[in-house]
Amino acid sequence: MSKLVIKNLHVGVETESGITEILRGVDLTINSGEVHAIMGPNGSGKSTLAYSIAGHPKYTITSGSVTLDGADVLEMSVDERAKAGLFLAMQYPVEVPGVSVANFLRTAATALRGEAPKVRTWVGEVKDAMSKLAMDPAFSERSVNEGFSGGEKKRHEILQMELLKPKIAILDETDSGLDVDALRIVSEGVNRVKAEQNLGIMLITHYTRILRYIKPDFVHVFAGGKIVEEGGPELADRLEEKGYAEYVKA
Repeated sequence: MSKLVIKNLHVGVETESGITEILRGVDLTINSGEVHAIMGPNGSGKSTLAYSIAGHPKYTITSGSVTLDGADVLEMSVDERAKAGLFLAMQYPVEVPGVSVANFLRTAATALRGEAPKVRTWVGEVKDAMSKLAMDPAFSERSVNEGFSGGEKKRHEILQMELLKPKIAILDETDSGLDVDALRIVSEGVNRVKAEQNLGIMLITHYTRILRYIKPDFVHVFAGGKIVEEGGPELADRLEEKGYAEYVKA
């Protein structure tokens, strides 16, 4: 059982006039097997939370703490955070020309495990995971994210998640740019990995449609850089009906 604990997290970005605060005291705990939906209007700080936990250098932690199973995440380098069990599926995955999906995945697995996976076993794992995500086997020879469609990029993120076996996954607007079929396949992948690996998930989204496929245990509304309301799935239903207007005014 793993636990990600975020306490009174304040985060800013450097500007010409100093640090501009974006996150203004975030408190959140995610346990293994739980799905926490982070919802809110654009510019509310949702993605800043994701990238701050992952260690993006653009963001400055001004106060607060983030721990994973008691270990101080904020003291870790980016690769140490991944080795500790954190995973970030980015809203806009970057292209890596010249590096094949197959090589990328095996290199990542080697870094996390401390030794290279046995080739025959690894090839079988990759083929099986790709098949479950309805991915063409030839996909593994393409350069990472180069020329990928939106659906292919997001499926590749879930493929990584399945093979690298993190403890806590942060999915940043995984539903953006997906048609209905791609959304269903990606969501089924997330649900399968969660069930098989008892994965804890932070699911960041602006819209409620992905929550029809990935059922949240908890819903947190973000506005003005902090969580302003929390509830269960019924809160997402209310947001779909009424939107975020009442929180933006607050």
